[in-house]
Amino acid sequence: MVSAAFIGPGTVTVCSLAGVNFGYALLWALFISIFACIVLQEMSARLGLITGKGLSECIRGELKNPILRLIILSLIFSAIVIGNAAYEAGNITGAVLGMEAVFTSASFKIGALDINIWSVLIGGIASILLFLGSYKKLEKVFIALVLLMSVAFIFTAFLTKPDLSEILKGFIPGSFGDGLLTIIALVGTTVVPYNLFLHASLVSEKWSGSEYLGTVRKELVFSLMLGGLVSMAIVICAAASNIENIEDVADLAAGLEPLFGSSATVFLAIGLLAAGITSSITAPLAAAFVVKGCMGWKGGMQSKKFKSVWMTIILLGVIFSSLGIKPVEIIQFAQIANGLVLPIIAIFLFWIVNQRSVLGENKNNLIQNITGFTVIALSVFLGAKSIFNVIQNL
Repeated sequence: MVSAAFIGPGTVTVCSLAGVNFGYALLWALFISIFACIVLQEMSARLGLITGKGLSECIRGELKNPILRLIILSLIFSAIVIGNAAYEAGNITGAVLGMEAVFTSASFKIGALDINIWSVLIGGIASILLFLGSYKKLEKVFIALVLLMSVAFIFTAFLTKPDLSEILKGFIPGSFGDGLLTIIALVGTTVVPYNLFLHASLVSEKWSGSEYLGTVRKELVFSLMLGGLVSMAIVICAAASNIENIEDVADLAAGLEPLFGSSATVFLAIGLLAAGITSSITAPLAAAFVVKGCMGWKGGMQSKKFKSVWMTIILLGVIFSSLGIKPVEIIQFAQIANGLVLPIIAIFLFWIVNQRSVLGENKNNLIQNITGFTVIALSVFLGAKSIFNVIQNL
């Protein structure tokens, strides 16, 4: 589920742009992004395992001053809910692009609003899967979708018959010049703020007790490395496409078709559809966990309040994705939200995992604090840069 959460249409688009514009040269930046993601997600997973609570619940419990608690929880609440509504629009739009790469576009009117039928279908699929309300059921669905997505993108990368020596050179950092914005985007789309909340909550649903810490870390590293491999496969596909300009992954599919036939288009469409569906489930699910923790609600995934949150996020995603806004513009807005939220959430996570009252002997050690501080400093810098540069380009 963690792999599925960060490999969404935004990641597919950003990795496509990296490959088209810079070839294999930024693979090293993607590798660093995966490392940063592992560091922060390990903290989140450890918190959920030891405390049996989500990140927002732990923050609520540790903030004793009622005024400060209200301000901080309101900030987290609004940032994640608004940010995830933007992410959801991008996720649904990406899945729609996958559908439209194979089928034709279709829509119907409700008043002045032109609703995309595929958007409604994707939102409906996400709603049905979330209505199942069981972690184990969702996990099985995600395993199937992530495998489908992974096979689709990795197989397409093999179809391009890349030069292995050139790929290896891409892991050596060099002078990136004009690639700075793309590096910022690669980090920003890999280390997703809502994943930090989602991971802690999901771990607390599946395991309980420090004896499972080793298992949690192994699954974490495996899932994020798998996600990283898929991201790299997308970069490789795009680098081999010889496309000069790309606005979304549909352009990438069209560019690959003359070289590798319709099969490449179909596999890319399937991969994008799977990426869109999986992320369109995890974004509203994460928002529901955040709101539940901030508000102190009792009950699990089957509670009416919990369901009302993710239903609202999906509905907003369907509406926003049907407004006729270009997919790249939706993803840009999501990047602004990401740039605003990530440093704030990362700092709160870093603070909470250093509290002995929360984690006891499992709080951060010196090495974890050094790596965590480095990643947070990077996220603060890149967050500020990404906001500034994306706003400049609007």
